[in-house]
Amino acid sequence: MTGTLPLAADRRLGKAGGGRTIGSDANPADPERRGGAMQQRSIGGVHVSEIGLGAMPLSVAGRPGRQQAIDTIHAALEVGITLVDTADAYSLGADDFGHNEELVAEALHNHPLGVDVLVATKGGHTRAADGSWELDGRPEHLVAACEASLRRLGVEAIGLYQLHRPDPKVPFAESVGALAELLDAGKIRLAGVSNVDPDQIREADAVLGGRLAAVQNEFSPRFRHSEPELRLCAELGIAFLPWSPLGGMNGAGELGRRHRAFTEVARRHRVSPQRVCLAWMLAKAPVVVPIPGSTRPETILDSAAAAELRLTPEEIATLDAST
Repeated sequence: MTGTLPLAADRRLGKAGGGRTIGSDANPADPERRGGAMQQRSIGGVHVSEIGLGAMPLSVAGRPGRQQAIDTIHAALEVGITLVDTADAYSLGADDFGHNEELVAEALHNHPLGVDVLVATKGGHTRAADGSWELDGRPEHLVAACEASLRRLGVEAIGLYQLHRPDPKVPFAESVGALAELLDAGKIRLAGVSNVDPDQIREADAVLGGRLAAVQNEFSPRFRHSEPELRLCAELGIAFLPWSPLGGMNGAGELGRRHRAFTEVARRHRVSPQRVCLAWMLAKAPVVVPIPGSTRPETILDSAAAAELRLTPEEIATLDAST
């Protein structure tokens, strides 16, 4: 896939509201409420910043101290980020399951800009006593997981709730059916799926009656296997949220060394290769909203600045062709 994909003319990407998040029905696009200004994109009709924050690194192994984690989230808010992605399973293991949701809730409730944030969380992954990751996609588990997330986040309805990963032991349609029930019950405002293939995207959208708002898959210069899913989302008008867009917690710092084309473009613009990477993703399609992780205010500020970086068609083509 080369260059920018067209944006589907779809009601899911219109200006309709419906994204109550942390204590407010305000549209996150309202510039009068923002500490910084950033261009907006749409998830199911809810406007969010072009760059989001992936909060996972703040709660898993190697996580920073709690104050540094909260400072990182606050820095994101102050530069204009209005999408924060979390999950119930982002923790060290079973003993502190829900750590990331509680951390995000604390940070947002303690900052005046927190009311404008669309919080995206996920259910379907569980953690064992030894810290390993397991799956439970049963509808009854997802409903219970959603209720627990509501309590941890301290909201009446979750802005965006996503099936974390398909469970091979449970029919996919049954797992997604639980999301449809949660939508109908008003427990969640928007529904999404994660770690899926094109056929599963179509199936999820059908089960949800055309209400699939987002797909969250891994995508980065290192991992480009989700280009078919990105292309399909652009065709259908569904937001595509790349996770680990810079190569993951252990690979983000090495992005420039491993992918020289990004370093060359970065030198031309006098910015970091990571910033170039996120700008490249934004140029892929208007449905793309990268969610880079961060453990320090400095790195999320650099990521957020990607929204202002404009690459030439030639640079985009070079990055598309790079390995």
